[in-house]
Amino acid sequence: MKQEMFNKLRSFRFKQFSGKAYSAFCSLRKEVTIGVVANCVLTFAAAGTVSAQTNVIAGVSSAETEHELDEVTVTASRVELAMNQAARLVTVITKEEIQQSPVRSIQDLLNYAANIDVVQRGGHGVQADISIRGGSFDQTAILLNGVNLSNPQTGHYSFDIPVNLSDVERIEIIHGPSSITYGASAFSGGINIITKKTPDHKAYANIEAGSHGLWGVQASGALTSELASSQLSAGYNTSDGYTANSDYDIWNLLWQTRLKPEEKSTVDIQLGYNDKRYGANTFYSAAYPNQYDKTSSYFASVRGETGDRLKFIPVIYWNRHYDEFQLYRDGTPDLPSWYVGHNYHRSDVYGANLNIQYTSSLGITSLGSELRNEGVLSNVLGKTMTETDGHYTKSDDRTNVSFALEHNVLLSRFTLTAGLLANYNTSLRGSYKFYPSINVSYRILDNLKTFASWNKATRMPTFTDLYYTTATHIGNTDLKPENSEAFELGVKYNTWFMSLYATAYLMKGKNIIDWVKPNVDAKWESRNITKLDKKGIELGARFALHEVIPVLPEQTVLHAGYARLNQDKSSGNLISNYALNYLRDKVTLKLEHPIVKNVTVNWNFRWQKRMGGYTRYDKGIKGEFANYEPFSTLDLRINWQLKEFMLHLSANNLYDTKFYDLGNVPQAGFWLIGGISYTIR
Repeated sequence: MKQEMFNKLRSFRFKQFSGKAYSAFCSLRKEVTIGVVANCVLTFAAAGTVSAQTNVIAGVSSAETEHELDEVTVTASRVELAMNQAARLVTVITKEEIQQSPVRSIQDLLNYAANIDVVQRGGHGVQADISIRGGSFDQTAILLNGVNLSNPQTGHYSFDIPVNLSDVERIEIIHGPSSITYGASAFSGGINIITKKTPDHKAYANIEAGSHGLWGVQASGALTSELASSQLSAGYNTSDGYTANSDYDIWNLLWQTRLKPEEKSTVDIQLGYNDKRYGANTFYSAAYPNQYDKTSSYFASVRGETGDRLKFIPVIYWNRHYDEFQLYRDGTPDLPSWYVGHNYHRSDVYGANLNIQYTSSLGITSLGSELRNEGVLSNVLGKTMTETDGHYTKSDDRTNVSFALEHNVLLSRFTLTAGLLANYNTSLRGSYKFYPSINVSYRILDNLKTFASWNKATRMPTFTDLYYTTATHIGNTDLKPENSEAFELGVKYNTWFMSLYATAYLMKGKNIIDWVKPNVDAKWESRNITKLDKKGIELGARFALHEVIPVLPEQTVLHAGYARLNQDKSSGNLISNYALNYLRDKVTLKLEHPIVKNVTVNWNFRWQKRMGGYTRYDKGIKGEFANYEPFSTLDLRINWQLKEFMLHLSANNLYDTKFYDLGNVPQAGFWLIGGISYTIR
């Protein structure tokens, strides 16, 4: 029956592409009709590549039916491209996947991607270091709606962003160096968090509670008119913690407004606030377990877009981050005589971008520029100030200027994206440095595509890398910028019941920055590792199991992913705190299936093996050196939809695995969380 209905569709006519700057059909200025081949159906790609679902209405009686398909786009280049045109490997996590996953933060969610390394210090969005393909957390650019929020003080705080999970439309992850797309800080990749621009509800509320004194609440509301739409979202989460000194309180507030002054023009305004207060048990030094951190950030941006064939996209933004770190939490008895008090930091990032795009019969050409200033005020980081400012006695400041030229050739089976980034930083002597990028893909068969890329990138050291000198650490003001060159080759294959991808890459790194020490008794020092080369493979698959096992419910889907990484280093016998403790193997499995009507279950399994090791500490007392042990976890989420209500139950770490992402920072065992949400459409 299904096959008979499908054969009635003689063709699909794509007529709405004329309004999309990303489309190859737009550049051709033609209406394109695509014939339907029997036994070929539209499927959505594996979660490891691009995960988006296209629904085709098959109830037709005419020989030709027009379909207006609003394709999912990805920012894998400086222009938005349809997902099937992107010439790079991109992971896209959709809002539907987020709703089905047993997570409470974006950091938790990224754990389920096989090609992402998530080093959790505190779960549920407290703090996590996110890295891609063996890079450090400082080498991953974090963006909110295309605005780079990477923290210049330290990448530990790059996820201090004002976003609740219910705000997110999708998350895009570019694997490998992406400086021409996401800026100079995208040394090993970039993560772009895209929020909902068009409200899909009038009001939303969610409340939940769980183990370890956990409870949280989220609420949002929206107002829409012909000229504007506005949304306000607020969230609060708290827990007593799963071990000593691991309690937290997190606030998020996000305001979004989209103005539509003209048919082909939009203005997006964002205002956000994030506040965190948490016990930082052994976060930065196992010798001092009773640490505490207070952070807050303020964010504002305005983005415009106007034009059709010739498009102008200006952006201005500002992000301020406060950090008050306590090596000894307030109330700690018997403070040592050398302890001088809290560390205070304030970082400011402001910038302006202008991207000009021109669409012609030759493709899409993009010319972009960015001015970005990064500054820090501190009592620890920076150069001594002539006049103090409250807690702050030191400061530093630098400005990054870049220009980018990129051209996209988009044909029915072939995509070529080539560009060049010119970058200059005021903290360096010399002239502009150039970073080329070439990405190409070719569809060999209707369901088989190959892609390859070559990219260069750079990254400036953070202010922590340069200046952080304490009883346990020594900064290095002579650090050089990191540089990388990466090559990649991969394939994607889609059939009527499965989607597969496989890719292999090689990344050559020079002057890689890491915190290292020559022996266990020495202090951590910030150094440039002369050379660090990485080789890896990534595999992913999605299987629509109900298509091959008819007795299974229609929504039964299995996702699988595997990543393998090897590093060749020239760092002698140095002990590494970050870069050399890389994730060698990671396996992820996700099974989605219904139980009864309106009740769905999502299982997430993870197994991983980290290289390197750490020195064990027990209540601040140094012990033996230990290697990281492999471990696995299993998480579960059950959703029950009752009209406007949804009941949900999450069980994380079902078999109570004891494990470490970072040495001496224990991760949570079994954790049960339940809640209810209500939506007014």
